[in-house]
Amino acid sequence: MSFRIRQFRKADFETLWQIDQACFDPQLAYSKPEMAFYIRRPGSFTLVAEGGEGKDRGNGGAPAADPILGFIVAECRRGNGHIITIDVITEARRSGVGSALLQAAEQQLLRAGAVAVALETPVNNEPAIRFYKQKGYFVEKTVPGYYSNQLDALVMTKELAWPVAR
Repeated sequence: MSFRIRQFRKADFETLWQIDQACFDPQLAYSKPEMAFYIRRPGSFTLVAEGGEGKDRGNGGAPAADPILGFIVAECRRGNGHIITIDVITEARRSGVGSALLQAAEQQLLRAGAVAVALETPVNNEPAIRFYKQKGYFVEKTVPGYYSNQLDALVMTKELAWPVAR
């Protein structure tokens, strides 16, 4: 599957929100105001994976825009990175989209001065836990009732760079 990673554009918002709704259980998915807050938050950035070749969709032979396959929202605050969400549409999973988004976000966090990155994932999301462990993340702790005061979360972290000794 061919795709490219690019910066978020305002016109992407509705599609990203719909992807988030499809990817997560209602108690985990973001509301529109929550998603807008995280995307606009100081220090945050959103990367979008766009893929495939635009196809003629009955618009006079002009290629349609490449579909959005996934996205990641991350932030850097006080030297620490945080992955807020990573979402990949079902049809694009296990094709390298999530890995590319995560790697691009980690590189951007490093450039922003982050030395480590953290994220939260539900304790029962075994595919996500396996994915993050394969990418070098380890479980730091469990937060009881993190999601809607009902579902526990694992906080997973990864060192991005070793601090330089002075």
